[in-house]
Amino acid sequence: MPAPLRQVVIIGYDQAELLDIACVSDTLDAANRLGAEPGYRVRLASVQGRPVRSASGLALVSQAAVEQVRGPLDTLVVAGGLGHAEAAGDPLLLQQVRRLAAGSRRVASVCTGASVLAAAGLLDGRRATTHWAYARGLAERHPKVTVDPRPLYVVDGEICTSAGVTSALDLTLALVEDDHGPELARSVARWLVTYMQRPGNQAQVSPHVQDAPPAHRLLRQVVRHIAGQLDADLSTAALAARSGVSERHLSRLFLDELGEPPARYVRAARTEAAATLLTSTALPLTAIARRCGFRSTETLRQAFQARYGTTPSAHRAALGRARWAEGPGPSGTFASGRGMGGGAA
Repeated sequence: MPAPLRQVVIIGYDQAELLDIACVSDTLDAANRLGAEPGYRVRLASVQGRPVRSASGLALVSQAAVEQVRGPLDTLVVAGGLGHAEAAGDPLLLQQVRRLAAGSRRVASVCTGASVLAAAGLLDGRRATTHWAYARGLAERHPKVTVDPRPLYVVDGEICTSAGVTSALDLTLALVEDDHGPELARSVARWLVTYMQRPGNQAQVSPHVQDAPPAHRLLRQVVRHIAGQLDADLSTAALAARSGVSERHLSRLFLDELGEPPARYVRAARTEAAATLLTSTALPLTAIARRCGFRSTETLRQAFQARYGTTPSAHRAALGRARWAEGPGPSGTFASGRGMGGGAA
């Protein structure tokens, strides 16, 4: 007798992002077709069962009124989208999210769906992520949440949050791997013609492109110099001397406009560049460390571990396989395996 289907409910609302919903539903549907046992039963729910009018203008028919959904659920997912702020301010929706979350094995959000989870109090005391463009606002509105705008997704206990739109695909592949193992997850990735699968700790965007250029002309020049001369002397003293300002003044500019001191910005830029070279070239670690301005491979390893929670070699192995869908996928997506009882990814 087949095992009962895993019950998955995706919560949508006006101005939800269509990709946020489809990446989850279609990935789980592909898993069903490729032999997931037990499989997934996915439903889209909304307040009063109203149609979900997506941000692109297309409307989806809701299959359930969220207030009538009964648990227990395997997975509860809150989609993101331009309507996230209004959804996070809807007392009825928040009440139902809290109710369903209490009876769910795991809870997830895509993109700005984290705003709804945070407003429901489900992210208090946890680490979470969201689309990089909305991370600062989420952190300001919910100081009890540790918002990390860098990774593609974060798993903290039974709650997982993901970054913008297509990172829902990475997260859902990770859920499939957690439920059914890496072989099925790889098969789903091949079926969807996508990478298998980007690790959650991969950065959403490079620091070279994550924000608009600094408004201050001098700081723009410094940032361009850093990006083009990673193997040069980029100490705060050297950057200040090159710019004709004091170290204190330069540090103040970095903190005011970029939110971090020069040394931290340089370290992040070098680490991001190294991450790119690790997966796009066959250069040895010693050459990558030298090209990116690290004194040694050990210094590179320490910076990589601090930023990504993994080693350069492991990053190259995981992303190289992900890029070509070859070999075993990254292991340990969730620290505790089944049930997602582990810490953050």
